Amino acid sequence: MEESSSSFFPEPNAAEAAAPHVEVDGGQEDEHDPESNSLQQPLLKRSPTLTASHYAMVGAKVSHIESLDYEINENDLFKHDWRSRSSNEVLQYIFLKWTLAFLVGLLTGVTASLINLAIENIAGFKMLYLARLVKDQRRFCSSGSCRYITGFAYLAGVNLALTTVAATLCVMFAPTAAGPGIPEIKAYLNGVDTPNMFGASTLIVKIIGSIGSVSAGLDLGKEGPLVHIGSCFASLLGQGGSKKYRLDWKWLRYFKNDRDRRDLITCGASSGVCAAFRSPVGGVLFALEEVATWWRSALLWRTFFSTAVVVVVLRGFIEYCNSGRCGLFGRGGLILFDVSEVAVSYHINDLLPVAVVGVIGGLLGSLYNYVLHKVLRLYSLINERGRVAKLLLSLGVSIFTSICLYCLPFLVPCTPCDPSLGAVCPTPEGSGNFKQFNCPNGYYNDLASLLHATNDDAVRNVFSTSTPNEFRAISLLIFFALYCVLGLVTFGIAVPSGLFLPIILMGSAYGRLLALALKSYVHIDQGLYAVLGAAALMSGSMRMTVSLCVIFLELTNNLLLLPITMFVLLIAKTVGDSFNPSIYEIILELKGLPFLEAKTEPWMRNLTVGELAAAKPSVVNLRGVEKVSRVVEVLKQTSHNGFPVVDQGGPSPMGTPANTTEIHGLVLRAHLVAVLRKKWFLKERRRTADWEVREKFTSVDLAEKGHKVGQVLITEEEMNMYIDLHPFTNTTPYTVVESMSVAKAVVLFRQVGLRHLLIIPKYQGAGISPVVGILTRQDLIAHNILNAFPHLANKKGEKGRNSHS
Repeated sequence: MEESSSSFFPEPNAAEAAAPHVEVDGGQEDEHDPESNSLQQPLLKRSPTLTASHYAMVGAKVSHIESLDYEINENDLFKHDWRSRSSNEVLQYIFLKWTLAFLVGLLTGVTASLINLAIENIAGFKMLYLARLVKDQRRFCSSGSCRYITGFAYLAGVNLALTTVAATLCVMFAPTAAGPGIPEIKAYLNGVDTPNMFGASTLIVKIIGSIGSVSAGLDLGKEGPLVHIGSCFASLLGQGGSKKYRLDWKWLRYFKNDRDRRDLITCGASSGVCAAFRSPVGGVLFALEEVATWWRSALLWRTFFSTAVVVVVLRGFIEYCNSGRCGLFGRGGLILFDVSEVAVSYHINDLLPVAVVGVIGGLLGSLYNYVLHKVLRLYSLINERGRVAKLLLSLGVSIFTSICLYCLPFLVPCTPCDPSLGAVCPTPEGSGNFKQFNCPNGYYNDLASLLHATNDDAVRNVFSTSTPNEFRAISLLIFFALYCVLGLVTFGIAVPSGLFLPIILMGSAYGRLLALALKSYVHIDQGLYAVLGAAALMSGSMRMTVSLCVIFLELTNNLLLLPITMFVLLIAKTVGDSFNPSIYEIILELKGLPFLEAKTEPWMRNLTVGELAAAKPSVVNLRGVEKVSRVVEVLKQTSHNGFPVVDQGGPSPMGTPANTTEIHGLVLRAHLVAVLRKKWFLKERRRTADWEVREKFTSVDLAEKGHKVGQVLITEEEMNMYIDLHPFTNTTPYTVVESMSVAKAVVLFRQVGLRHLLIIPKYQGAGISPVVGILTRQDLIAHNILNAFPHLANKKGEKGRNSHS
């Protein structure tokens, strides 16, 4: 592992300081000092270069990133392959897409069931033994205080051991497994390649690390990691396995492209959400609303099929485990937090308290995003010190969590059991609402019932209905404050972690607390207010609405909650949006991942793509038949990933002037390296026939990535030969006129899924270059443009001040 990968989130340009500045998709290294420009200069007197960092945080590792080729590369080899496909091959392709969608759902469902089984048993038996240890003082201690000290030592020791396993695996073997993985998946589906994010080692560490970190009682969930796990299965299935151990099956050649892998990973992400919440429809909508950039009806069917497979597998596991053959797993049924037994009735008077829940959710969600942003920046400074610092930070958070979970229940008084409830009180040992802990017989500690339980059991306890007097206000307040603190300090350490469950815990606590404070004015059960509070806080932080609404309906199994849940979600999202972006957008920006948003900035309409091209180094063109030495020189001296192929002085088509310049298309760096590796050279400058290239190459050969020009050995004699680039050139690249606004270019780039966008001149003629420049993803990121055009930043600030005055 690289020692430079020590920070979880780099400061702005921190990755640039740690590594050489490289332009990946069309640009060269160049120094840039935006402070050297006076803000009084006219707009066109700008910073001379449009530059950007091409390093970003992937998981907890600084990685070199590139863009993905979602655009169909229509070169001669692709066209021949497409025309020559038989009907049987087309059927094979369709059958394999559905088969892989089935396997993604099957593997995600089985893995999620095993993870749940392991977590419920490890964490459950840990808590069972803790209760026995504290209760049975005659066996372990002669004094009363001794049993509590022994209990704390046991709890802290087990939690520390489990955290050590999870953190060590992430720090030493797979840094990309740290965190939830959802921001990186969003970036990948947006067109950003995230190296090692979906590898076999990442998958294994994610599974084991999730079990260890959640079982250790840390304030994190397995939901985000399950989304990542499903995406890992999808990626590995699509490419036939890991890079080292790969199945070389000829049918898989259909999936050796970024487009089909993107669709599979979308199926994996929706399957992961379904496995986490047992919510098949919610999983599909989550992929549509939150992670996917491109969507179509055919993909909707496949993602729904994958989630259907997941829920069938989960149901099968739960039915099998209901008889007690799986320890503590399976007793909760398919519905995680079932509140269907309570009758939901509300009146017009209830809308005001429900609206208050939504407003508070939006305020708390935006505040949580703001503070978490600051905490992650602080953690980046700590993690920059290396692996040991990462590990010590994780262990320190584990010890702090154990102290809080064990000691805080001593602050609240014991509550006498209510015989009218008809439940066993205090709860003997297992999960339940009436943990005895430090209380005498006939009493229970309501805060211990929440803190000395697994995260899922804690949510069930807070969501419990028809229990208006079960929890004290002080206990709910301590629970809420504790999980606010733990949610902030836990996310960002080097373990697999999810944000869903911590936010649900915080939101459910404040929802129930609000219902308790307004109990004389509300007609809705306190447990349902806890559900609404959880939904509001998630919407206030993550800014999801439709998918979140369906997920909560499937979580709680109560359709009557639909109207007020929609009401709360809309209010919370509206309030949150008025303060800051969603938590995932904040993390994407912190990680430095070049994510193209659907909404463009207003000032982008005042800038043309031609002005952007003028702020970049000159474009590098290649001829249709180029000398080997020229190709090698261009590949070694530039870091561009695409090169326009321009023919000059060749035979002109009928009706065009002589010596017409032809833009034949765009050739990729990976394809040039593939030609050099196979040494497909010509002794004389000539254009080859169609059959010649097909003897040496197939479209599958051009799909291979990762090879470098420095790995190819070329003799002096070969340097003087030629390469015909016409068969490898994408003859239909997307082009725009230099007068197009940047706002329109961003929309085109994002919606079509481009990697390169060619800019052609508005006026054609002798002496005018046929290609003005090439725009890439990094060139269209707002903060990169503002660095090159500081006057736009100044005008943006003036506009914001005027709107607030």
